[in-house]
Amino acid sequence: MSKLGTLGARLYRGEVGYDFVGKRKIWYGISILITITAIVGLAVRGLTMGIEFQGGAVFTTPKTSVSASHAEEAAQAASGHDAIAQKLGDGTIRITIGGVDTAKSDQIKTQLAKDLKVDANDINADLVGPSWGETIANKAWTGLIVFMILVVIYLAIAFEWRMALAALVALIHDLTITVGIYALVGFEVTPGTVIGLLTILGYSLYDTVVVFDGLKEGQKGITKQTRVTYSEMANKSLNGTLVRSINTTVVALLPVAGLLFIGGGVLGAGMLNDISLSLFVGLAAGAYSSIFIATPLVADLKETMPEMKALKKRVLAKRAAAAAKGESAEPQDEAPFEDGEDEDDAAPAGAVVGQRRQPNRNRGKRR
Repeated sequence: MSKLGTLGARLYRGEVGYDFVGKRKIWYGISILITITAIVGLAVRGLTMGIEFQGGAVFTTPKTSVSASHAEEAAQAASGHDAIAQKLGDGTIRITIGGVDTAKSDQIKTQLAKDLKVDANDINADLVGPSWGETIANKAWTGLIVFMILVVIYLAIAFEWRMALAALVALIHDLTITVGIYALVGFEVTPGTVIGLLTILGYSLYDTVVVFDGLKEGQKGITKQTRVTYSEMANKSLNGTLVRSINTTVVALLPVAGLLFIGGGVLGAGMLNDISLSLFVGLAAGAYSSIFIATPLVADLKETMPEMKALKKRVLAKRAAAAAKGESAEPQDEAPFEDGEDEDDAAPAGAVVGQRRQPNRNRGKRR
């Protein structure tokens, strides 16, 4: 078995682990700082909307040795508007200019042909009206709202409302960070970006549900024992799925990184940049939020329940009594809780509390 596989097995059994839930204030602080940075970037720089949303024209030149910066300057001079030029992998240049109508487009095309020293008939011009982009944006917002509502309803039924609330906070956290990075980087927001955003919501939710499923199994009968608090149980469940979450995220990020850095950066495919950046940032933020935000937030919400407060009080009192007797006060790695069974009732007098019962290895063998 590989070292990572061995570590995953030890994490699952509770032999090793990291106190994610116990250090939740640190993760909350980091997330708040990142979120504030994203909001400030969005407020100061704003989003660079593609022509699909604001209307405009896209000019594609034939293969040329002209640099993208020179083509961008020529486009701005010819149109009087801000322009974005990108050198594509085949040597052509894609020039995007917002707020251009048909009459203006023909003038810009003629002027670009002169400045770039190419034939005007070889420049391809595509016009997009703003009404189409507005329709797409409205449908995207509708789809996002419906998705959020269905997610909350499903999680409230399958798990409980506290987990549904934590998952919703994690999704909003992922969206805010992704949109903020788009504003800071200055990438255009296109229909590909919207597709990427909707995709990462599903992935982030999937990763969160996997962790919540472990919480649901781990909390069965938790109030019937005095070994661990809810937060400690949640942390153990989180560590049990940690390696799986990391593996899933890395496997998903590798092809997306190829699209972003090779397809978009090296080959200059504009549409790949639009969708791959949102996927890359969203996948990373989704993995972070499912580990550092969703589960600790569930623990905080559950610890406010009277029965969980009483459980924590009993656990701490028992550990204090054990420490006074010189016994181990740390929680042990034990079998799952059984409903109606408390370790004080199940353990014989004088036995070490928390010791795992070993099966009879000679059972069934011929003597």
